Amino acid sequence: MGPERIPRRKDGAVQQIRRARLEDHETVVRVMPDWWADSRTPEQARQLTLLLPRLFFEHFSGTSLIMDGDDGMHGFLVGFHSADHPDEAYIHFVGVDPKRRKDGVARALYERFFEEAAAAGRTKVKAITSPANTGSIAFHRAMGFDVHVPQPGYDGPGQDRVRFEKTL
Repeated sequence: MGPERIPRRKDGAVQQIRRARLEDHETVVRVMPDWWADSRTPEQARQLTLLLPRLFFEHFSGTSLIMDGDDGMHGFLVGFHSADHPDEAYIHFVGVDPKRRKDGVARALYERFFEEAAAAGRTKVKAITSPANTGSIAFHRAMGFDVHVPQPGYDGPGQDRVRFEKTL
């Protein structure tokens, strides 16, 4: 997949979606504390980087996406096609530069991921979030995901998660 130009910004600037590369890991981890500073303490924002170890960029760059603009990275989506469930794809982590929120960045990344998952024979896309992440829950609902009630202990004691599933 080559870069695709998507004029989505309100100011008319051009953005493009491309395949993630191993070297993107450093950039993503570097921006994460700033991108989540409005909703997390500095320590919580830093801890989010632990959810994206380098292995995701080593093993799933072929199904992960980066949106770039003239002024740098506007967003990323780390996802993969399940090895154990051949009909499923999974979105692990998505981030959007706070200056680019409401520009359609997340929607464009999700739609591209859906297209590629469907082209690979996947019929479902799944994701999870914390019950406290009301913005994520609303976004997934708007993107057509079925939103399941929080599952207690999904990721371990005290780690409840809301599950999302979308049929393609």
